[in-house]
Amino acid sequence: MSQKPKLYNFAAIVIAIVATAAFAGDWPNFHGPDRTNKSRETGLLTSWPQGGPTLLWSASGAGAGYSGVSVADGVIYTAGSKSSANYVFAYDLTGKPLWERRVGAEWEASGSFSFARAYQGSRGTPTVSGGMVYYLSDRGNLVALDAKTGAERWSVDVHRRYETTIPVYGYSESPLVIGDRLYVAVFGKKHTVVCFNRNNGNVIWEGGHVGGNGGFSSLVPIESAGVKQLVSFTADFLFGVSVENGSVLWTVPVRNSHGLNCTDIIYHDGHVFASSGYGFGSMLVKLSAGAGGRVTAEQVYKTDLMDNHHGGIVFHNGHVYGGSHRRGWFCLDFRTGRQMWNAPGKGSIVFAENMLYLYDEEGKMSLVKAQPGSFETVSSFEVPSGGRGAYWAHPAISNGVLYLRHADKIFAYDIKRR
Repeated sequence: MSQKPKLYNFAAIVIAIVATAAFAGDWPNFHGPDRTNKSRETGLLTSWPQGGPTLLWSASGAGAGYSGVSVADGVIYTAGSKSSANYVFAYDLTGKPLWERRVGAEWEASGSFSFARAYQGSRGTPTVSGGMVYYLSDRGNLVALDAKTGAERWSVDVHRRYETTIPVYGYSESPLVIGDRLYVAVFGKKHTVVCFNRNNGNVIWEGGHVGGNGGFSSLVPIESAGVKQLVSFTADFLFGVSVENGSVLWTVPVRNSHGLNCTDIIYHDGHVFASSGYGFGSMLVKLSAGAGGRVTAEQVYKTDLMDNHHGGIVFHNGHVYGGSHRRGWFCLDFRTGRQMWNAPGKGSIVFAENMLYLYDEEGKMSLVKAQPGSFETVSSFEVPSGGRGAYWAHPAISNGVLYLRHADKIFAYDIKRR
């Protein structure tokens, strides 16, 4: 019998559920509604007061890890680890807990990777769609939870079903929902990507196999060369598979010194921009229509600039912005890979209203102009500590609020212009 979720009896729960019928600025999954890592919101602060924007609230109890937050229909979701298990948590818009749900044992570093024990904790971010929350645990347990109560609706142990090798740092993917379909890169012996019916967990298709062990990025949907595709990484390849049946459309070798490809791709105008850490750098790939509905992938350029570790990248007005593994923040020309600027720092990024929000892994949050001419910081502040570890969770912007996660805590800042 499945475990009942732990519920919290707070009167404020009702506020979040009935406050409004529409949440135009929701951030329902990792990197936003369309996975571009760009908020569509306007009317945000163009500078912050000394000490940063107003801290609306902070909430404890999110456990250990690096999961970001998702916001949908007046509820905030994240994931974390405690007592050697993964949990999904829900909070109302005032930061009060609504429910928590245990979703499987947490990933543990093996003896040969004992150094990685300092990085224990959740990786993936919950995905919210149609009154359900979807999460892939560190050890490969894919769960669908009721968004209001946390009750489990269905689950699949993809590690066992597809005979996978759990990635060395555990599964880090955030599931992708399109309509009634849920897509997950399982990295099995026979199938790399699997499509499930999001309502009941039934398999719709099991895709082809791409070489290489599991990667750490999430699937990004694109349409290029007349074909709808899902693009991501294994440890050895950048790849595209068909949305319709999972067949492998193309692959390009991408392997760094550690076999860790963590950053989601950027797609624009028939081209895929891929960046990876540990010395790989960045690469632009052109996709073209081939014979028989196939897709041809051709490398346009490769540069050692901006080898993004795991903080994410953003495309805006013909340029790509993001951090490098050990060489600071970069702006590159998308078409040529030419460096426009480079500045000290490293961390994760999100974009809104022509501004970059740079969340340094040491806890500094900066507001920087999204411009290729120069690196210009408008405002910055220090984010409080939520416990041990680097500030690696990706920021989220939803309905005028900037959400930051560090270890056990979530911080909500008011960035709406009044």
